Amino acid sequence: MTTLTVLGVLTGAALAGCGGASPAPAPTSTPGASAPAAPEKPPTMAPGPAGRTPVFERRPTAGGGGAAGRPAEKVVALTFDADMTADQGPRAASGERFDNPELVALLRRLKVPSTVFMTGRWAEEYPAQAKAIGTDPMFEIANHSYSHYAFSSPCYGLPVVGRAAMAREVERAFSAFREAGARNVVPYFRFPGGCYDDTALRALAPANVTAVQWDVVSGDAFATDADAVAEQVLDGVRPGSLVVMHCTRSAAPATEAAVRRIVPELRERGYRFVKVSELMEEGP
Repeated sequence: MTTLTVLGVLTGAALAGCGGASPAPAPTSTPGASAPAAPEKPPTMAPGPAGRTPVFERRPTAGGGGAAGRPAEKVVALTFDADMTADQGPRAASGERFDNPELVALLRRLKVPSTVFMTGRWAEEYPAQAKAIGTDPMFEIANHSYSHYAFSSPCYGLPVVGRAAMAREVERAFSAFREAGARNVVPYFRFPGGCYDDTALRALAPANVTAVQWDVVSGDAFATDADAVAEQVLDGVRPGSLVVMHCTRSAAPATEAAVRRIVPELRERGYRFVKVSELMEEGP
């Protein structure tokens, strides 16, 4: 996937993240809304040629259908980027919120298993929320780098990580999750801005992660029209899709309202929500 995939999703500086309070009691069971815990050993993809970091974008299907000619299962993964750059501390100190506990609470109430791609800097800013997400079986935390600096250039004006520091960026984020007390952490990585090249894939090989992109762009970043965001997702989802969204009060204010529409409409169409680990594990 090229950087063009995220055009309209990220502009300029890094986006903000998501969080939530302690896990709420489980609501009444909803059909198709189970929230299994992440597998003990989350599935990963084999390294690419010359040891390059593999990239996962959606569940593959054979000719649009499942194995042995069966229809592809209607599963979809909603993912939420918890973005915070290393230099945004002063903005957080002045009151800007790089979290969205209301959205996380909504996902809990609707029983939507989700994967949160979190930066290490965000986990340091909101350690209690990182722990709450990372100990709730409804969610899994994946790696979005420590600083949310770009791994290739140009990338929407983000500062750029040097090749020698790329693997360290990933390890530093994992360390921040551990320090916060998160347990449901999976070996997946999302490039900030979705920007990467062959150099980045080679540089990340020592981190032993699977890079996770997407096939459906929600367009929620900086959006104020929740219906437009919802329609873009609903129009794009296919069996096995992986949707990129954001959860932040300051840079993606329409996401919660969009999710309120997206979830019931996809369920009405017969879709089941899964985490990335389940999407990758189940296969066609």
